[in-house]
Amino acid sequence: MSGPGTRLSWLLCCGALLAPAAGYVIVSSVSWAVTNEVDEDLDSASTEEALPALLEDPGSIWQRRFPASAHKEDAHLPPRASAARARPRSAPPGMFSYARDSAPRPRPGTARSLAHASSWGCLATVSALHQMPGLPFGSCLSVSDGPLNNSTGVPFFYVTLKDPAVADLMKSPVASLLLPESEGEFCRKTIVDPEDPRCARLTLTGQMVAVPPEEIEFAKQAMFSRHPVMRKWPRQYEWFFMKMRVEHVWLQSWYGEVSDVPREEYFKAVPRKA
Repeated sequence: MSGPGTRLSWLLCCGALLAPAAGYVIVSSVSWAVTNEVDEDLDSASTEEALPALLEDPGSIWQRRFPASAHKEDAHLPPRASAARARPRSAPPGMFSYARDSAPRPRPGTARSLAHASSWGCLATVSALHQMPGLPFGSCLSVSDGPLNNSTGVPFFYVTLKDPAVADLMKSPVASLLLPESEGEFCRKTIVDPEDPRCARLTLTGQMVAVPPEEIEFAKQAMFSRHPVMRKWPRQYEWFFMKMRVEHVWLQSWYGEVSDVPREEYFKAVPRKA
């Protein structure tokens, strides 16, 4: 049986071990030393009215905790003034907003602007290939409706008979030319997907003919000013100029809508400046 001296030694040992913990408060399993500032705050905020303000101080080590039921009971109460003054959350990085047209753009002007801005297009012909006679055949061709300062609305081409599309045209000159707005600046600046109907598409249909001698010089200016590399294409391919005699103008620039633009209005319209 241990004597009084043994029990006294045991108590002194425990006291020595517990003494350093007297200056700490446990919060979420992490310990911070309680400073004199916190002691003074607690002493000066001894009333029930002052304690909530102290406990809600975001700079304090004290954190107020409520049971889940408290949130349900207080749901009918108005928000705290501090919550009302809180700033709205900013958009995450990478989010953007931009102005959007609320209606389709003017049709003749848009059509002429597309015709002048396009440097290439998809030409659909009636195939003369023996593997697929009479079926549609599509080709991508360079195009120009005139030099940058002189739009005509008439698409010009620099082609060779070795191209299957041109061989088709020698037998059946009817064709459709699709000019998409996706290569221009509008769709990129307004963040519109190239396949979105608001990214306009112009389709010109008519007869494809060889450019007559009196227009050859203008055709050269139209094509070579927009496509300078054409001047160096191999001569043995016997390149020559063609143009489309536009008979119909079709424009899609909005959801579910394909407009028949009057031919006269198309040629009278002035393309917008780039």
